[in-house]
Amino acid sequence: MLTILGFAMIATFLVLIMTKKMSPIAALVLIPALFCVAVGQGAKLGDYVIDGVGNLAPTAAMLMFAIVYFGVMIDVGLFDPIVRGILRFCKADPMRIVVGTAVLAAIVSLDGDGSTTFMITVSAMYPLYKRLKMSLVVMTGVAATANGVMNTLPWGGPTARAATALKLDASEIFIPMIPALAVGLLAVFLLSYVLGLRERKRLGMLTLDEALVREPEQETVLAGAGGGGDRLRKGSGGSGSADLTQDGDGDEGEDEDDFKGLDPNRSTLRPKLYWFNAGLTVALLTAMIMQLMPIPVLFLLGAALALTVNFPHMPDQRARIAAHADNVLNVSGMVFAAAVFTGVLTGTGMVENMADSVVSAVPDAMGPHMAIVTGLLSLPLTYFMSNDGFYFGVVPVLAEAGAAHGVSPLEIARASLAGQALHMSSPLVPAVYVLVGMAKVEFGDHTRFTVKWAVLTSLVVLGAGILFGTI
Repeated sequence: MLTILGFAMIATFLVLIMTKKMSPIAALVLIPALFCVAVGQGAKLGDYVIDGVGNLAPTAAMLMFAIVYFGVMIDVGLFDPIVRGILRFCKADPMRIVVGTAVLAAIVSLDGDGSTTFMITVSAMYPLYKRLKMSLVVMTGVAATANGVMNTLPWGGPTARAATALKLDASEIFIPMIPALAVGLLAVFLLSYVLGLRERKRLGMLTLDEALVREPEQETVLAGAGGGGDRLRKGSGGSGSADLTQDGDGDEGEDEDDFKGLDPNRSTLRPKLYWFNAGLTVALLTAMIMQLMPIPVLFLLGAALALTVNFPHMPDQRARIAAHADNVLNVSGMVFAAAVFTGVLTGTGMVENMADSVVSAVPDAMGPHMAIVTGLLSLPLTYFMSNDGFYFGVVPVLAEAGAAHGVSPLEIARASLAGQALHMSSPLVPAVYVLVGMAKVEFGDHTRFTVKWAVLTSLVVLGAGILFGTI
């Protein structure tokens, strides 16, 4: 019964947010509360929620201060040269911009933290997508899928969990999988190329001048704090002519403030402190990779230092914090709401029963092919479960079943990495709320667009692993 209710709870949540019948925050709180009562454990709901909040509190703290930190870096102009450089390299070509999004997300993913990857990628690319009126779900989908493939790095999480759960060396798991993961990353780049061509066909081909040059009468409006609905038209024939106050996915009503990130005259710029801010960011990311301190502590210190040095006057600091308060509240609120969902899933025993049911449903005849079974199961299970639940609860059972038929635990561990491209868009991953929140994309829209491409990428990784003989 717990198994059925667990899958029903997840299905209900996904249907409601994808059909936009409920907001993600409301669904993350109300749906698990309802199902907790349905399984007869309503009296323990408070305990489950507190446990979930306790587990995700460090993540929420990290996101709050990371958003403030990167928000300040955007304000002071740290990413302006990157944005302008990418625009000039891409020559305002939507196809090149989408490919550039995938490349940037893959490179930044080397730090092993999804939230940081999404914050940097969206900070750099969002103004370009808005300016060219490109689809924002393309940006979030490509970034999430690229990060999912790169999330398999030994310091990214899944590989370390698989190694710990099966008592293996992480390098023995990861190094043989590099060719398969490289193929998966190439698949993401090919996907971004195809999606970019589709965007180019939809928008038309723009010239660099059309993308960068603003009409004189619009200059004040675009640099100001709001606007009266004036439009800036751009295009090269066809459907490329469009107004800048419309989202790439067709939603109108965005404030012109969205384009202040590229305004060369904004008051928050700190050109004399550029190298200090660049050095601080590099030092922060380096400390994260070297694990010198917990990530929440690093971002707390980084945000405080960035605010103090760039905006020494208290009114300016308050203004910067207020400017990013919406993002902080949206993302941290989503994380704490997700704590209700994960707390109920874990506390009621739904996750454990779901895992046992799935594993027991595997026919004995599939024993010799347990590595392939593990790879296929990694797609839905890492989407509907946390990485901890999958790697510590399910993978050891699969490895034991495979060992009885001569399948090496190393093969099981490598196969378990295949689903990570899909995992990064799971509603149980806090980082995805950073991605959709900063990109101003509805989670349901992101899910509808991304899941099919992420599943395809995961299958490519699994197929390549089988082809290369590592799975």
